[in-house]
Amino acid sequence: MKRAAIAFVIAFIVVIVLRTSLLAQDAAKAGTVPVTLDHNRIVIDVYVPLKDGTTKRVRGLVDTTRTQVMISQRVAQMIGASVSCDGQICSTRPPQAILVGGLRIPFSPGSPAATTVLTDNATDVLIPGMGPEVVIPATVLANYDLLIDYANRQFTIGPAGSVRFAGTAVPVKVANNGQILLTAKVSGRSYEFGLDTGLSASLVTSAQFDRWHKEEPTWPYVAGALGAGNMSDSPDEVHREMLRVPSILLGSVSLRDALVASNVDVPQDTLTGLLGGEALKGARIGLDYAHSMVYFEQLSSAPVAGLDVVGLTLRPEVNGRFTVVAVVPYEGQPSVPNVKVGDVLLGIDGAPVTGATMGQVWSLLGGEPGQTRKLIIERDGNRLTIDATVRRFLAEQKN
Repeated sequence: MKRAAIAFVIAFIVVIVLRTSLLAQDAAKAGTVPVTLDHNRIVIDVYVPLKDGTTKRVRGLVDTTRTQVMISQRVAQMIGASVSCDGQICSTRPPQAILVGGLRIPFSPGSPAATTVLTDNATDVLIPGMGPEVVIPATVLANYDLLIDYANRQFTIGPAGSVRFAGTAVPVKVANNGQILLTAKVSGRSYEFGLDTGLSASLVTSAQFDRWHKEEPTWPYVAGALGAGNMSDSPDEVHREMLRVPSILLGSVSLRDALVASNVDVPQDTLTGLLGGEALKGARIGLDYAHSMVYFEQLSSAPVAGLDVVGLTLRPEVNGRFTVVAVVPYEGQPSVPNVKVGDVLLGIDGAPVTGATMGQVWSLLGGEPGQTRKLIIERDGNRLTIDATVRRFLAEQKN
């Protein structure tokens, strides 16, 4: 009997050890999910656990610069969290965790989440012009390995050591808040940039932009915010300018023909700017936070001819509409002469755009130079149909 009991105990211990080992292996696995590359931003499906044990699928934005969890009011309602507001800024508690590709990602229960007060019928909107209802910030992402495949539109996240990185390794600094800071060279000079997967294009301070434009007059330039350079509802959009920088050098990695826009407000005084998705969209990048390394693999090297779009700068509104805030000049004249500042864009070539994302709208406004896009515009309560020509902006300038 004693032998049988001892054998039983040993067998039980072996089962427990094996089970624990398997659970540990499961916990070390990374999760991979498809990416919706919306306006060059990394948007993925995340699952929010609810009180009844079920989960709810919502859209999530992977943002390597924001430092605070953000959720929409609709998500706050789903998890039963109260919301307190001061003007248009609200605070609530985040979910205890989210699930990405089967991997449980806990949010710190002590950290507040910010939501934005919108309208009663738009509580599922968190950022105007975008669809996500959860923002996963740098403070959370820095606890993991990340692999962001812009070219093939996949996102992988796993515990430190679980992701196999490839490509060229570039040393970086990881700030206490999880933001990634890297040194880049432009025209032989060194600058410090942040890596921002939540931006559609790269930004630099207005002062640095002016210096580059003065020192490098052959770089393609446009006075206005178009395509990936038209990013948000910020008042800066009206005054934004854009350059096509021939090369941003990160160690031995060259980000070629990067679209760079001017911006007054860069998060840290020591930074020249932020590298956004437009400069990375042909690459696969691995973020090894634990070892302060970023890995770059260039998967596509398609040449950049120019920015072929209708020349309007838009402001996304909280009600899902898009207001024209500027008509960008082309060869010294308004590129869309029959559109006025303050017009509301309702449709493009028969497709309604109210409730669409900035990425979706700009895909409709693109095309081959010379093509015509039929715009449905609302002005003073009246609907107008206006023909708009696709123009080539940021074309190569000749010496």
